Amino acid sequence: MDGLEQEFLQLSWKLHPDNFVNTDEGEREISLQRSSRLNDAYRVLKDPVARVEYLLELEGMRKEGEHKQQAPPELLEEVFELNESLDELREAKSAGANLDALTIKLRAAEKNFGEKLHEVDAEMKTAAQQWDAALDANTSETDREAILQRLNELLNRRSYIRNLVAGVEKELQAASC
Repeated sequence: MDGLEQEFLQLSWKLHPDNFVNTDEGEREISLQRSSRLNDAYRVLKDPVARVEYLLELEGMRKEGEHKQQAPPELLEEVFELNESLDELREAKSAGANLDALTIKLRAAEKNFGEKLHEVDAEMKTAAQQWDAALDANTSETDREAILQRLNELLNRRSYIRNLVAGVEKELQAASC
């Protein structure tokens, strides 16, 4: 990651379409395509989550729609309580009841799950660094597969928590209308 930006800037300059204004149409088109792919690749590699998603896809461990999200076991109780609170909020809103206490409770849950999301991001960053180190050290395939499995688990947990936070935000916005 340290040399990513420097490499990107060097390749951007080399592939930039302005360098090909005096060439034929085909070379200009190829330059434009390569420059576009380079920009896309840089965006993916710069974003830690997108980078892990791409890595897992390359390694055949993540295919769209293949893995059904399940609540991480350590969060089951909190998820159950959250869903109960969301149901209570919907019922209270439809009944015209006061939503203040439920809103405070859900804001606290939203903050709690937001903190968990940051924790998962930190764990994912560490696991991604372990992957990079494993590649640099040419470690065994078994060790690399274990890291990939850990990255996949973390990405699934992150996705689940992110969806919970988004769901809470959506319900709180709906309740305030």
